[in-house]
Amino acid sequence: MKKLLSSLLVFSAMLAANGADIKWHSADSLPLLGKGVDDAVTSTRYQRLPDSLKTKVKRDAVYYLSTQPAGMAIRFASDAPAINVKWNSLYKVEMNHMTPTGIRGLDLYTMLPDSSWTFVNSARPDLYSKSSNTRVIGNMEPVMREYMLYLPLYDGIDSLYIGIDGDYTLKAPAISLPEVEKPIVFYGTSLLQGACSSRPGIAHTNQIARRLNRQTINFGFSGNGQLDLEVADVIAAIPDPSMYVLEFVPNVNEEQIDTLMIPFVEIIEKAHPGIPILFVEDPQFPHGRFDRNMRHEIDYRNYLMKQKYDQLAARYPNLHFLSSADITGHDNEAYIDGIHFTDLGFIRYSDILEPILRSIIEPVVNNDTK
Repeated sequence: MKKLLSSLLVFSAMLAANGADIKWHSADSLPLLGKGVDDAVTSTRYQRLPDSLKTKVKRDAVYYLSTQPAGMAIRFASDAPAINVKWNSLYKVEMNHMTPTGIRGLDLYTMLPDSSWTFVNSARPDLYSKSSNTRVIGNMEPVMREYMLYLPLYDGIDSLYIGIDGDYTLKAPAISLPEVEKPIVFYGTSLLQGACSSRPGIAHTNQIARRLNRQTINFGFSGNGQLDLEVADVIAAIPDPSMYVLEFVPNVNEEQIDTLMIPFVEIIEKAHPGIPILFVEDPQFPHGRFDRNMRHEIDYRNYLMKQKYDQLAARYPNLHFLSSADITGHDNEAYIDGIHFTDLGFIRYSDILEPILRSIIEPVVNNDTK
């Protein structure tokens, strides 16, 4: 009898460890940060562009990439000693230069007493299935904590659940941080979308949101940050942003810079006269040091962008320009494939961006609160 009782106890413990006692809560009922359009205009909650752009933009890839929720995060609070997540990926994307955790995993952060954020752990995706189910963290002291759960950078999701053990509480956050008002809106390329961060929380828009404790909205479209005026209409429609950051140069050719850059900015300026806009040069990719054609191409695109910038700056106040000379350091160690950033690259870039963005948005926010 004692042997049977012992076996039952062991079996019960195994069931608990495997999630038999987990209560699952849909993330659909929790606040979502980083979405720049209303839920009513998208087929799924975790989508960055409205459905209407599926037929308006000439390249199908733009809409497809918008179904990947780069820069979005779920906010919640819980006193549970363990946090579990399960989610379903839309595509099961695989790439040879980016980790599965960065492509379609999740990242959990928690707020410290000083309102800063710290990494807890990642939710690694199932390599063989679109469906993933994992315990992110366990064995914590059961005290109420504020959490932020970052969503995948390069795959969509159509369902997301957060699980907690027993009778513990999971609820909407009690603290409204990052600030959702006056978001910083980013537009650009694969670097902006998060390639090739090892996990979602390292992408620079997510780092900036934590550092400034202000919502950021990521309109990075891998290979497709090509100044589509239809996308400009969408980002210009965002109510009351604090500023825009434009990082499109790696994806555009000379003709697109010449014909689209000024109209793209005019759409934003018409919607938000005098809004601060930061223009960022194309990074100096490390192989450009050796590949003379590559170096000439980058330098020439940056030169053309700066010419258009100067024309715009003569017409509009509050425009800003960031040279790419120092944004990832000078040791060529910040890249995974000669083009996309490693985590080191994203950290170095965020270190450059943080004081610049802080200095630009502080007058905007302070004037609004007077």
